[in-house]
Amino acid sequence: MHFRKRILVTGGAGFLGSHLCKRLVDQGHDVICADNFFTGTRDNILDLLDEPHFEVMRHDVTFPLYVEVDEIYNLACPASPVHYQHDPVQTTKTSVHGAINMLGLAKRTRAKIFQASTSEVYGDPQVHPQPETYWGHVNPVGERSCYDEGKRCAETLFFDYYRQHRLQIKVGRIFNTYGPHMHPNDGRVVSNFIVQALQGQDITLYGDGQQTRSFCYVDDLISAFLALMDTDETVTGPINMGNPNEFTIRELAEKVIALTGSKSKLVYRPLPSDDPMQRQPDISQAKEVLGWEPRIQLEEGLGKTIAYFDRLLAA
Repeated sequence: MHFRKRILVTGGAGFLGSHLCKRLVDQGHDVICADNFFTGTRDNILDLLDEPHFEVMRHDVTFPLYVEVDEIYNLACPASPVHYQHDPVQTTKTSVHGAINMLGLAKRTRAKIFQASTSEVYGDPQVHPQPETYWGHVNPVGERSCYDEGKRCAETLFFDYYRQHRLQIKVGRIFNTYGPHMHPNDGRVVSNFIVQALQGQDITLYGDGQQTRSFCYVDDLISAFLALMDTDETVTGPINMGNPNEFTIRELAEKVIALTGSKSKLVYRPLPSDDPMQRQPDISQAKEVLGWEPRIQLEEGLGKTIAYFDRLLAA
């Protein structure tokens, strides 16, 4: 007999949240999607709105939420520099007050709770690739600090609730992820390049295009969330979640041009502030503890993402 859980997903109409909601509904759970629609959109969850076991609440996590749930996935927070720098004070509030409110809810309902943390907690790393034991190299007063420090503080709160209230916590540190439902104007490199290529515009590279990123396809990442949530209470994380295959930004641009058959040219611009030169997860913990590693390679994932943006731009 399948146990139907009541699961709350904050930021459930966002890029990652919408994929997670779909996977949980498909598994037969009751899913509450809470979102204030700052960066999330109803379009991401249209195919779920008729599902009897799915409900949407317009709610901002900086305010308490009173629902009865068995599990919470706390994903609410703008996650691209364009969006989180738009209202930096609100970004920090979302991370910090959001964590306090969701942890309070978990404490009251004795729910297991997952925190969507980020590779940004490592800042501009001086250790490469980054293991979970690395404490990071973060600028506390820069333009990205609202997000980096907000997410670092949220991790602190999760571990203090774990130690002080014996809460069941799961912390996943997400590295660059891409796929359908990404926001077309979020300023992230994958969506930028695809939109520019599909519209035949020049593709903008910052610096010399030699900085590296590792890109994880969204379906792989959601599998990591579920695998971490499935572990027993001794496993808290933080656990890195991402694809360790590293590509230069230039290689990514060239792949996108090839896959879209675009006539776009590459143009170079100066590097923005605090932009890390390298990002690559050490995922040995995820492999060992969760039995998880990414399966979808960049070309396959880019193909699916390009098809999504192609439909979106044609609409």
